[in-house]
Amino acid sequence: MAARPAWRGQIRLALVSIPVEIYSAAKSGAAISFHQVHEPTGKRIKYEKVVPGVGPVNTDDIVKGYEVSKGEYVLLEPEEIESVKLESRKTLDLVQFVDTNEIDAIYYDKPYFVVPADDLAEEAYIVLRDALRGGKKVGVGQLAMRGQEYVVALKPCGRGMLLETLRYADEVNKASSYFREIEDAKPDPDLLDLASTLIEKKTGKFEPGEFHNRYVDALKGLIEEKRKRKGEVIIQDPDDDAPKKGSNVIDLMAALKKSLGDDARNDNAPGPEKKAAPKKAPAARKPAAPKKEAAPAPAKKVAAGGRKRA
Repeated sequence: MAARPAWRGQIRLALVSIPVEIYSAAKSGAAISFHQVHEPTGKRIKYEKVVPGVGPVNTDDIVKGYEVSKGEYVLLEPEEIESVKLESRKTLDLVQFVDTNEIDAIYYDKPYFVVPADDLAEEAYIVLRDALRGGKKVGVGQLAMRGQEYVVALKPCGRGMLLETLRYADEVNKASSYFREIEDAKPDPDLLDLASTLIEKKTGKFEPGEFHNRYVDALKGLIEEKRKRKGEVIIQDPDDDAPKKGSNVIDLMAALKKSLGDDARNDNAPGPEKKAAPKKAPAARKPAAPKKEAAPAPAKKVAAGGRKRA
């Protein structure tokens, strides 16, 4: 495999050890970063490390410090920090198993692909993967990597397994401090029913490839266009579909009903053969006996025109 593993070791379940390698499952290549540039010369801005009242300093004189109070620091030498780093143990002990929905999504941090290190490890790897999948469980343990210790969750992922580092409890803000102002009230049953119906109609399989970062795409297009125009200023027109001010106050019931109605029209959009139906409308003016309507759509159009038959 061309990629370099982030960690090599073994997953241990009781007396069973499975040699594995883990690889980063995420990448940040989609983001666009900018540099500060001196416009008259076109050169990048550089930064000097300075001390107020002293000026530029030598990098050899710089140490790391932790601020314990305003303006007071505990200074630490690199050797002191290095001495407390954890040695990267080569074993991940699965010490607990929890239901797949037991870990709140807010705790998940960074994902890694877990693959068997060799052919001999594959059988035990598959057994563990399928046991987790069958029991709908996630394995939890702690892993020392790059000098730090992480809480990790191991779960099935297609033909393989995924290991995700988890945030510690003190790294997560309490949701109650943000949600306390929300009223503890029951929603209107009719509104809830409409919303549930709309959600059900829009339920489908998640396809991540269908979603794109439109801001990044627009930036790339702007950069390419500006390169072609040799630096000419290009200001894009604002989106005509942007919401207007003062449009926040809506009739929720009407909006939900309209959403369901729009979905129904989209789902029942007429095919090429049905599009010709409106052309037959003049035949309704003949005094002949009323005919049985072939489809509900034309009947609705006659009712809309106000020409009801006795």
